[in-house]
Amino acid sequence: MAQIKTYCDFIRTLPEKEFNVHREYHDNAYGFPLDDDNELFGRLILEINQAGLSWTTILNKQKNFRKAYGSFNIKKIAKYSDNDFKRLMNDAGIIRNRLKINAAISNANTVLSLIKEFGSFGGWLDFHHPKSKDEWIKLFKKTFVFTGGEIVNEFLVSTGYLKGAHDKKCPIYKKIEKKNPRWMRK
Repeated sequence: MAQIKTYCDFIRTLPEKEFNVHREYHDNAYGFPLDDDNELFGRLILEINQAGLSWTTILNKQKNFRKAYGSFNIKKIAKYSDNDFKRLMNDAGIIRNRLKINAAISNANTVLSLIKEFGSFGGWLDFHHPKSKDEWIKLFKKTFVFTGGEIVNEFLVSTGYLKGAHDKKCPIYKKIEKKNPRWMRK
């Protein structure tokens, strides 16, 4: 693939078969703030499922995840039964990992508790913002399951709570900078 000079170093050097799926995410999702709690939670589910795998795998399966997890509806996921767990374990369109599926269900219940206390998942995140990466990791490990350092970092970068999603020379960086009031609070 020809070198593209306007993208972040990572995206512009991808093989052609990975470029389009990453470009779509890079240009329209990565680093942009999310205000919808279900979308925020969906991003956390995707980041948890990426652990030990390539992000390309997750991007290629993201529509399957959305369908399998009921459009990432937190209230529905929190009520998942043993039958829902079995359904997810048998769904070849997603990552069939017991720990990751259990984490989605457990974390949905945790997010519902946070919504009761803070009004929204985003409200909880905003209440704690700004924090350093290490402070965020400590908070997430105390609050959620299956949230190691890389998962937390990528979740926060991908949703605009931490900078680092794009190189400063990338045109998407400027778009996010204009749309993200969180960056001004650091």
